[in-house]
Amino acid sequence: MTSKHILVVDDEVGIRELLRDILQDEGYRVDLAENAAAARAMRLHERPDVVLLDIWMPDCDGITLLKEWANGGLLTMPVVMMSGHGTIDTAVEATRIGAFDFLEKPIALQKLLKTVANALKHSEQLPKSEMTLANLGKSQIITALKERLEKIASSVNHGPSPVLLIGPKGCGAELCARFLQLANTPWLQLMEFGQLVTAPLDILEPIRDGVLYISEIAELNKTEQKGLLLLITKSEKYNVRVVCATSENLPKLQAEGLFDHNLLQILSAVSLRVPALEEHKEDIPDLAVAIANLQFELAGVPYCEFDIAALNALRNASWPGDIAQLDTVIRNLIQTSLGDKITLDDVHRVMTQFGEAQQHAKPESLEQGALPAAIETGFDKPLREARDEFERLYFTHHIKNVAGNMSKLAEVAGLERTHLYRKLKQLDIKIKG
Repeated sequence: MTSKHILVVDDEVGIRELLRDILQDEGYRVDLAENAAAARAMRLHERPDVVLLDIWMPDCDGITLLKEWANGGLLTMPVVMMSGHGTIDTAVEATRIGAFDFLEKPIALQKLLKTVANALKHSEQLPKSEMTLANLGKSQIITALKERLEKIASSVNHGPSPVLLIGPKGCGAELCARFLQLANTPWLQLMEFGQLVTAPLDILEPIRDGVLYISEIAELNKTEQKGLLLLITKSEKYNVRVVCATSENLPKLQAEGLFDHNLLQILSAVSLRVPALEEHKEDIPDLAVAIANLQFELAGVPYCEFDIAALNALRNASWPGDIAQLDTVIRNLIQTSLGDKITLDDVHRVMTQFGEAQQHAKPESLEQGALPAAIETGFDKPLREARDEFERLYFTHHIKNVAGNMSKLAEVAGLERTHLYRKLKQLDIKIKG
């Protein structure tokens, strides 16, 4: 069985080596760091099972390093703080940030071993790294978003209110919803909406005290919206917070008769706009590094840093697909870059490869500057009508190609079958049986 890995961080060489000798005698694998900089570098390369972290160090104190790991999504292992000048206030502060325990120097042998053993048991129950609200950034606009979410999270005197998150697709709305979930409580992202029609209240019991999340509420049809409205009115009884996200203009849909007025009213009572990545580009370098660190840990690939030019290129790039697109690009860079560092050339290669592919594979009609007549006439119509007309052409074309096979049509269109049926009904496209 692989030995458990313990990282000891202390600026006093005698204490470091004493702790190493004791823990190695117990069969643990021990690494030593003489300061916060060394500990920071080690944490980026791998995830220790437990960290013993001194509070008072010359370059950066342990509390600051603990905060840094917590804000960067890297506090995924138990950290035991150590201090020869410990106070109750310091211990409380460390625990609030996320420290597992606190040891006061000089550390008694049995106390050390018992604390490490307890921390290891806790470590086995912890998930590996995942993106959190802290990863969104430190810019003024994101800091304000976090403060508003904290205020919403703390306002539960009369039960958790439903929340509407408004922002472009891929902007990080789910991270905001996750922030509103209390520790050790249920989470359900509703993907299939049929139960909102048949038995909406049956959804609530299994997620009592938790969060129900819907990633795009505009996809619900009017009957499903009615079911969700009923569910929300009963959610307080189960202490369930309903969080819905949308990238659509719901008041406009409501004015067009496509969205329920009462549902919009109840959701609008507590609504927040989640900014697009383009609005806080200064966060992109830190966000890119955070995404990369999570991938290094989860995917088990060798650690690889970004050079400054690469981070600047990511910051200056356009991100129409928002954070979701940035996440995809970072994953691509990690998997396909060949050098010791991810460079500007790597970023350019990944960011332009699809554009180059499109340039080499233009349809003949587009090369000649021609557009199908049905699409050309759409330019004179409102966007929604033009989009519906194009979608009718699109589905009619593919229905013919797959001979009416709904499974194949769903695969070609990249849609769940339930969503596909709703879309065809919305477009008034009938499938011959």
